[in-house]
Amino acid sequence: MRILTLVFSALLFPAEAVLADDSPRLTVTGMAEVAAAPDMAMLRLGVVREARSAQAAMAGVSSDMGAILDRLGAAGIAPRDLQTSGLDLSPVWSSHDSGQRREITGFRAANTLSVRVRGLEGLGELLDQVIGEGANSFEGIGFGLQDPASARDEARRQAVADAMRKARLYAEAAGHDLGALVSISETGTAQPVPMMMEAARLSAPVPVAAGEVTLSARVTMVFELAN
Repeated sequence: MRILTLVFSALLFPAEAVLADDSPRLTVTGMAEVAAAPDMAMLRLGVVREARSAQAAMAGVSSDMGAILDRLGAAGIAPRDLQTSGLDLSPVWSSHDSGQRREITGFRAANTLSVRVRGLEGLGELLDQVIGEGANSFEGIGFGLQDPASARDEARRQAVADAMRKARLYAEAAGHDLGALVSISETGTAQPVPMMMEAARLSAPVPVAAGEVTLSARVTMVFELAN
């Protein structure tokens, strides 16, 4: 019975199916970075006001933010590029004195707006204008590309070329010929790091240096090795 069982198993699982593929393979990682001049800016600006009453604090913020939105619209910023990203109303407490109970002395209201500026010409003047309309909080400015696809694809091409170069080098050093490509996978692409600017350093007109943004690509490729 045992002999028959072994024969039946061999018929179901041919030898080439059960043997592991032990042919040598080479795995390499290719990386590349492509720098490009940005053509878009992302801003986070806001208005902060304090008043004795919550209504007065929020009314002051709303009035200033309304003027800022009007100014941005007049500058050609489309509604789709404007988004309220923060709205806050909180009490302002008296300073803590030993033996005295803290009391609410007023209210602090804040409204934060995210703005996408398509085109960098006149960006410094635009920042100066919104400051004049009441913007007194800047959380940062970042630069990017409106259409990063072409730059990112170039980084991918260069990453593949880098992996191919390494594969040929390693194969030659190991005394093998580089065989067929088994697999290729993208193992990560990095987003441009935003450039930040402190609100305390702003002055009119606001100087802005866009610099460059860097897009990167990383691929992993597996090759067969021939003797």
